[in-house]
Amino acid sequence: MKLTYPHTLALVTGASRGIGKSIAQALAQEGLTVLCVSRSEAGCQDTLAAIAESGGTAHALAVDVADPDAVEAACKTINDRWGAVSILVNNAGITADNLLLRMKNKEWDDVLATNLSSCFYWCRGLVSGMTQKRWGRIVNITSVSGLRGNAGQANYAAAKAGMIGFTKSIARELASRNITANAVAPGFIQTDMTHGLSEDIKEKILPHIPLKRFGVAADISAMVTFLCAQEANFITGQTFTVDGGMVM
Repeated sequence: MKLTYPHTLALVTGASRGIGKSIAQALAQEGLTVLCVSRSEAGCQDTLAAIAESGGTAHALAVDVADPDAVEAACKTINDRWGAVSILVNNAGITADNLLLRMKNKEWDDVLATNLSSCFYWCRGLVSGMTQKRWGRIVNITSVSGLRGNAGQANYAAAKAGMIGFTKSIARELASRNITANAVAPGFIQTDMTHGLSEDIKEKILPHIPLKRFGVAADISAMVTFLCAQEANFITGQTFTVDGGMVM
């Protein structure tokens, strides 16, 4: 099935590598112009090169997504230069794992700001353009950790669970303007973030995945591209786990 997109400007945060890079490439392959956000423009050069090589169009933006002023300024620049963004994928995220009794305030604050607050900043800054067009797609990349928790990740799990509640709330607010908001919850995906896991940890995880393998970034981007398309116009406020059956 060929997916259709009535409007062709998308923004993906955390687009420099892993899942974000895969999502940016997948949307560009669908014919969209993709604004790739990372901490530095240089960080997205590999993504831009890959998109250009496949004939797509993309631009890099350096934004600290945890800084509300920086996001506000970026939204103004985007609206002035490219016009209204119709597809927003909030993918930027970090981890700062620690046990509860050892977790520092900064570890908590940084993870909440980057993973959760950034979604609020970008949605607040870009949704007015979607309302004017009476069409929009918001996809927030959460995690199975936000559904089931994970020892040593109280900050990360709280942020990802918060994203789910945030998604459901804005889905109700924006539905009357033909804007959908959904969340995608990856399981264990082969990315730079999971590359550092020891073989011992991987061996403990695999028995809990019915498909008996880790996912790849393309598994996530395939779901995202569908949710961003016109064909997903009756789906909103939902969380889709892409985890090999780990959470049922």
